[in-house]
Amino acid sequence: MPPRDAPHVLEAVLERLTYVNEETGYTVARVAGGQGSALLTVVGALLGAQPGESLRMRGWWTSHAQYGRQFEVMSYTTVLPATTQGIRRYLGSGLIKGIGPVFAERIVDHFGTETLTVIEETPQRLVEVPGLGPKRTAKITAAWLEQKAIKEVMLFLQSVNVSTSVAVRIYKKYGDESIRVVKEEPYRLAAEVWGIGFKTADAIAQAVGIPHDSPERVKAGLQFALSEATDDGHCFLPVDELVPRATGILDVPEPLVARCLTDLVGAEGVVREAVADADAVYLTPFHRAEVSLANTLLTLLHTRADRMPHFAQVDWIKALGWLHQRTGTALAPEQEQAVRLALTAKVAVLTGGPGCGKSFTVRSIVELAAAKRAKILLVAPTGRAAKRLAELTGQPAATVHRLLKLQPGGDATYDRDNPLDVDLLVVDEASMLDLILANKLIKAVPPGAHLLMVGDVDQLPSVGAGEVLRDLLAAEAVPRVRLTQVFRQAADSGVVTNAHRVNAGKPPLFQGLRDFFLFPCEDTEEAAALTADVVCRRIPAKFGLDARREVQVLAPMHRGPAGAGALNTLLQNSLTPGREGMPEKRVGGRVFRVGDKVTQIRNNYDKGQAGVFNGTVGVVTAINPDDQQLTVRTDEDELIDYDFDELDELAHAYALTIHRSQGSEYPAVVVPLTTSAWMMLQRNLLYTAITRAKKLVVLVGSRRALAAAVRTVGAGRRHTALAHRLSP
Repeated sequence: MPPRDAPHVLEAVLERLTYVNEETGYTVARVAGGQGSALLTVVGALLGAQPGESLRMRGWWTSHAQYGRQFEVMSYTTVLPATTQGIRRYLGSGLIKGIGPVFAERIVDHFGTETLTVIEETPQRLVEVPGLGPKRTAKITAAWLEQKAIKEVMLFLQSVNVSTSVAVRIYKKYGDESIRVVKEEPYRLAAEVWGIGFKTADAIAQAVGIPHDSPERVKAGLQFALSEATDDGHCFLPVDELVPRATGILDVPEPLVARCLTDLVGAEGVVREAVADADAVYLTPFHRAEVSLANTLLTLLHTRADRMPHFAQVDWIKALGWLHQRTGTALAPEQEQAVRLALTAKVAVLTGGPGCGKSFTVRSIVELAAAKRAKILLVAPTGRAAKRLAELTGQPAATVHRLLKLQPGGDATYDRDNPLDVDLLVVDEASMLDLILANKLIKAVPPGAHLLMVGDVDQLPSVGAGEVLRDLLAAEAVPRVRLTQVFRQAADSGVVTNAHRVNAGKPPLFQGLRDFFLFPCEDTEEAAALTADVVCRRIPAKFGLDARREVQVLAPMHRGPAGAGALNTLLQNSLTPGREGMPEKRVGGRVFRVGDKVTQIRNNYDKGQAGVFNGTVGVVTAINPDDQQLTVRTDEDELIDYDFDELDELAHAYALTIHRSQGSEYPAVVVPLTTSAWMMLQRNLLYTAITRAKKLVVLVGSRRALAAAVRTVGAGRRHTALAHRLSP
């Protein structure tokens, strides 16, 4: 590359963001250079800049073959605008909480070019503006001070490309200590601030001069490797996997990593234990949870107390005859066995595929327990699954989080010291239960109560670490029944038939089926467009289903031209397009609008009545630019407010990854299968997607990709030791 001239300086107001890559920070934007001048295009490192801000950008003028003259930004700083027009635009952009376009107009009309000086130096004067009372004035003052402090943190973090939203979180976590923590203890950020991983913290650490081979860095890298492993579902890593993983991440000698691991194990946060034929290294919370869950289950199994003693001597022929009369349906032998087991064993597991009568078996167990006036609690990991369980049994059902009444920080109101008042606890969709949540729930079960775990073990395991249901089935000490008989009514369904075929490694059938279709398409981008057409036009026209409420796209992965991310953009443009005069909020490369289907992507124990959890789905019902808030009505019918700087906790949900769909059921499911998702194409992934559908499945894409998904058995077991701890 020939040497470049010295960088130029361009001062302009950011009018709109045309494109933002949230991973790299690369941005294309339009800016206004001066009053009356045409908009200019700027490209490059603008991560964190917001429309309405006045920017001082350093960079070079270049010429693009297709887009013409543009300014390539190397770095930028924000400057406060000096003209009334600039101030009006700046304040009206929603940057300062409490000031939207209407109040911006009034404030600038009243104070003119002195507006920002008044807000900075004599904010009490804001009450002079019509409609601005003391309450809103105080809110604006606090927001202005916070914005100023955040800007200082932003300026410091800009050199390592940290976005505004991350700077806001750092500031909210550490306040006036932000810059000191970032300079002196940058690796704390990875552990304590959501959204900052090891790589970001490491880039910051290098920028502030922490050596590449410092023990602090190596220990942080080891903890990051363990944390990444839990994100992949493992409860621990064997030492012979952990050390090479960390060495690769850190690019330091292996002996240094091994030495630092020894130091780290001695400190708080990491446990090393020989278990299940492995030299295992755990993050402490996962070790505690696994040991606690195993001990609690063994205690429940072996306790002499029994809160439903009458079922030990019941006349089963008489009881099952009464049940037959009540429901009008006789139980199959496997189902009878499951009913007896659930009502006599303290811990039991019921598993089986679609159409095998799990739901009717659960209803029968609940009917008999209710007839003996047992205290019954029904729970499921998601709001949708809980709603379905309640409809099925006629009994109230709750999510695990609501049942336990989780408090801010994640502690449960009900636990070992304050157990639930329950005789029979039924946990549906138990394949979704991760280790941490399962431990919280089982700890709250009183001795003598009966615990029934119900789920399909052939589905994908939980999003979080562990595979609790599979481990319980692998532990001989835990009684279980597996339902295998597909009932005739279910066998008439193409959805049920093909779910079982796929689970057995056979290709699905399409000929003559009214509820299972394939739209073949080999090109990935064409498959994405066809998927959107099937959802928005073809299914509503043929089946009368609502494209937004009743049809769900389930993609094997998030990235790629036919991944959930790209499909969300296509589907949003069709189903919830932007409309003149309707508020919307842009966050990086995404736009949120009223009516959007969204999902929560992290556990947040501080929101709502009992927290909002990873996978919760809802609809955007309001966007308030003045208060900088967006409101979502969740599928549990709870209204949750999000500040604009919290919107990276939300993602669009017109298309979800199959992993995120666990525990949910939809009238119709559309699954794009393309060769671009080759690494993710596995049998249990496709099986899980198919079993989410109640009425209709449409596969769109490559026959080759479909064959690969059916042929490929899942990628091996997770590193867990629960089954081992439950063994005699």
